Amino acid sequence: MSIQPLADRVLVKRNTVTTKGGILLPDSAQEKPKEGIIVAVGPGKVNDNGQLETMSLKIGDKVLFSSYSGTEVKNPKDGETYLILNIDDILGFFA
Repeated sequence: MSIQPLADRVLVKRNTVTTKGGILLPDSAQEKPKEGIIVAVGPGKVNDNGQLETMSLKIGDKVLFSSYSGTEVKNPKDGETYLILNIDDILGFFA
């Protein structure tokens, strides 16, 4: 992975959306999925005492995030589109 998030951010690959019949809708006709899988994790946030707070999420966790959060980036190596999210934008994860 050539994109490495900083501080308390994570890199997420969104899940693809298909209909019940298996038809793949074009991007303009579908709502962006609010679920994805973490592919990279930053080192964590430095608190007021100067200590590094480790991240509670790890690579491979399936997460749920808010609709309009994060920044979309395109990986120059593979052309895939990812989402960089702050840890505060993640609402939960699937256990």
